[in-house]
Amino acid sequence: MRLLITIAAGLALTVAGLAQDQKTQIKRVPAQGSNPGSGVEMFKQYCAPCHGLDGKGAGPAAAALKKAPADLTLLASKNKGKFPGAMVNNAIVGAEIAASHGSRDMPVWGDIFKSLAGGQMIAEMRVKNLTSYVESLQQK
Repeated sequence: MRLLITIAAGLALTVAGLAQDQKTQIKRVPAQGSNPGSGVEMFKQYCAPCHGLDGKGAGPAAAALKKAPADLTLLASKNKGKFPGAMVNNAIVGAEIAASHGSRDMPVWGDIFKSLAGGQMIAEMRVKNLTSYVESLQQK
């Protein structure tokens, strides 16, 4: 299970340079700890490789994915102006497969966060703070 978590974590963590055939390759690495109190820090480390620093879906790993990452800045506007916090929370923890992800290309961060120091309580804090940060990215 830990190996699967490590592989899933690596999907969104690091992108290697262009291969000889000019196809972007994703380098899989173990998830590193981050400050569970900082949604910004966690977003940069865990989400930005695919979603981009601005959350618009153009991170360096995006080109290597089968389906383009969601533009996280438009979640509220696509939900009648209300930020879908429960949906974002569920996508992060892996409670459901988000339609925008089709197959589960996005790592199940809930399991990965549980594997990091701090256990269940800190994992829940990570998800809450990451969800709050994604909410702060919403375009008005």
